[in-house]
Amino acid sequence: MEFDFEKMTADDRYKILTSTIVPRPIAWVTTTSKDGVRNAAPFSFFTALSKDPPLLALGISPGGDGTMKDTARNILDTREFVVNLVPRSASHSMNLTSSVVPPGVDELEIANLETRPSLKVKPERIAISPVAFECRLHTPVEFPNQLIALGQVVQAHVEDAFILDPEKFYVDTIAMDLIGRMHGRGWYTSADGMFQIDRP
Repeated sequence: MEFDFEKMTADDRYKILTSTIVPRPIAWVTTTSKDGVRNAAPFSFFTALSKDPPLLALGISPGGDGTMKDTARNILDTREFVVNLVPRSASHSMNLTSSVVPPGVDELEIANLETRPSLKVKPERIAISPVAFECRLHTPVEFPNQLIALGQVVQAHVEDAFILDPEKFYVDTIAMDLIGRMHGRGWYTSADGMFQIDRP
């Protein structure tokens, strides 16, 4: 079938995009408002873009009521955020932080998540996450009530247990058991189903 994205509604385009672009890594983003209120939320419109400069891309759609989400507003206001990656053991907590709550509510408290201080930015890291990237806003791409944020990674954290060789920067990716989004509501995947093909 052919799908004319120029004629489809945004919700229908979303169904095609999220049902076919899989798996998508999850950015479990922590931010702090200009008033100091913590925020945490997961986003699967997310990927790494570049190594020099080291850039991550984060797409934040409008909230259910059509307004800008707290994460996007906080990034624009403070120009800082942390991308935490999600292990399977944290999937329930991650899901709780996707709840629709009023501005000013701390999702980290709702999900009873411990945090650790970041080294170069104000937002804290999620302790259960084996990997976290401290980012400063490099380039904001703004649309009505939504944001594509290009973040420059200024500090990376990887739990010691998952470092295979610190001199060569080898990481035990499989052992971290990170999850990604699949199609539809509530479907996820992990590294269990991987297979390898040698490059030519």
